[in-house]
Amino acid sequence: MFVQEEKIFAGKVLRLHVCASDGAEWLEEATEDTSVEKLKDRCLKHCAPGGLEDPKNVTHHKLIHAASERVLSDAKTLLEEHVQDEDVILLIRKRAPAPLPKMAEVSAEEQKKQEQKAPDRDAIFRATASLPSHNMDRAVVQTSARDFQTELRKILVSLIEVAQKLLALNPDAVELFRKANAMLDEDEDERMDEAALRQLTEMGFPETRAAKALRLNHMSVPQAMEWLIEHADDPTIDTPLPGPSSQGEAGAEAAPAAGTSEEEEEARDELTEIFKKIRRKREFRADARAVISLMEMGFDEKEVIDALRVSNNQQNAACEWLLGDRRPSPEELDKGIDPESPLFQAILDNPVVQLGLTNPKTLLAFEDMLENPLNSTQWMNDPETGPVMLQISRIFQTLNRT
Repeated sequence: MFVQEEKIFAGKVLRLHVCASDGAEWLEEATEDTSVEKLKDRCLKHCAPGGLEDPKNVTHHKLIHAASERVLSDAKTLLEEHVQDEDVILLIRKRAPAPLPKMAEVSAEEQKKQEQKAPDRDAIFRATASLPSHNMDRAVVQTSARDFQTELRKILVSLIEVAQKLLALNPDAVELFRKANAMLDEDEDERMDEAALRQLTEMGFPETRAAKALRLNHMSVPQAMEWLIEHADDPTIDTPLPGPSSQGEAGAEAAPAAGTSEEEEEARDELTEIFKKIRRKREFRADARAVISLMEMGFDEKEVIDALRVSNNQQNAACEWLLGDRRPSPEELDKGIDPESPLFQAILDNPVVQLGLTNPKTLLAFEDMLENPLNSTQWMNDPETGPVMLQISRIFQTLNRT
């Protein structure tokens, strides 16, 4: 008896559950060595008899292995695709590719892109050819527009002088500034950066020493660490900083009673001393690391400190200042604005500013921003000093535009 060779060497017969996209289901038997393309042909003959007249019908469909969600390759066999007995196979029609755009549509799209494209240099020259030419030096334009930060420092210097004079006229001026001085101390005591303190204590420094170093160095961890190392052998390193209570008691003992001219003179002297204390607390302190880095470049220490003061402790800006024309100079930082200028007169005529100048906290804010410009945001958000700063900014911007 004659037996076909393919029957003798046929692989294992698989019973497959086939599901079509129209919901039809049936059982299809195929051997392991059956190709996926042949199985797809048989499935299409079952669900769409006569549909193979179009040769593209086979290529428009695909078989998907339901369990693994894989598209089966037409060139591989069921064994190579790891199809098992009783597996579910999905017969899906492929998504038709998007039609190519017509030439008219392509040209319209290109035309739209050209319309939205920014004009080039030649197009600008053609469009402005009929306009009269003006020769204007860009450097003059840049310097004519006043920089707010530069002008703000001059404004603060002048406003500090006005605030001191106004507050000195108050009969309770000494008491007001004694409280302001104590408030400044409390502010410094309460503003302890817990993360910075924890960082220093984890290095092995005692907590009291670390807190003292942070207060002396404006909560800067690197500077506080350097201070702790430099003063490790200092016998007074554990001496606590003077608190607001002791200053308040000393001020209370020295507080004169109003009456005689001698007492008034003493009050003025005490007020002057308080002003000096406030100014010393806000004095500029150069970043120690920046000083060392800039001095290693060959600059003198005084020059480096001046550069850091002008550039608000920004090392890169300080280096540019040292290598450039060194403007503004440190002396210019202490100069106020012209008291007869329209800008300063407009600021003094503002009712919100006038009221703020009688508040000692406003003077403290001005002093702080003068020496620590980075703290401007803090005072802008303060309910007492924020409205004053907002009015100064608005007046400056209005006059600068005109």
